[in-house]
Amino acid sequence: MTERADCTRVGVLGWPIGHSVSPAMHNAAFAARRMQWQYTALAVPPERFDAELARLVEREGYRGFNVTIPHKQAAFHLQGVEAISPAAHAIGAVNTLTVQPGGALHADNTDWQGFARDLADHATDPAGAVCLVLGSGGSAQAISYALRQGSAASITQISRNPDGRSNAAGYGDLARLAPGADLVVNCTPLGMSPRVDASPWPDDVPFPPGAVLYDLIYNPPVTRLMRQAEAAGARAIGGLGMLVWQGALSFELWTGRTAPVRVMYDAAAQALHQFST
Repeated sequence: MTERADCTRVGVLGWPIGHSVSPAMHNAAFAARRMQWQYTALAVPPERFDAELARLVEREGYRGFNVTIPHKQAAFHLQGVEAISPAAHAIGAVNTLTVQPGGALHADNTDWQGFARDLADHATDPAGAVCLVLGSGGSAQAISYALRQGSAASITQISRNPDGRSNAAGYGDLARLAPGADLVVNCTPLGMSPRVDASPWPDDVPFPPGAVLYDLIYNPPVTRLMRQAEAAGARAIGGLGMLVWQGALSFELWTGRTAPVRVMYDAAAQALHQFST
């Protein structure tokens, strides 16, 4: 997309970021609201995150950011953050930054609400559910927070480094824990384009047939993990709806206007289709 000097600029910070459909989704929303805003994908390696974000604000005039893998926890600790929402503080990770008039940053997390809203859209209620969360990074913290808010019975993060945490277990424990799971949520990048043959679920561990799988990955639309779950008789949900809802909430934080959620969903789905053809 050609950059325009006469618009308000926002973007998404990630590494890698070539898989993202967020620019298509947000730019469609701005067009629908007749707003002179532009959203850009910004590839930023972890070692340059702080410096590049400061440059984008001070020299390029960016007014807001989404933050994705692997920067969500780094964004929580940014020195330029003046205020942080209670949810982001509880989660310990940030996915939305808003530049205030004086240049300070307001940090928030819309991932947990996006996940909760999409679960509701799929008629899935976490209340009383035994939940397994694959991963322990920023997205996993947001999902665990959402599940707690939704009154899940138990939440166990499956991590490669559980480090003795009371709410975490290793992948070696998955065979023991899986049969009792009602809801499994993948918060790892395994299976994301272009590494579509990967999966966080071990081949030698049966997937619980009565569970619901929610995979935060949206590109590809059907991941290998989703196919594993469906082959076992489980229900699988992809992450596109969560992407749209968290993006809509970010849109409202930046602009103060109601997001055109249907427009955003259609634009994201169309962009995702173009990725896969």
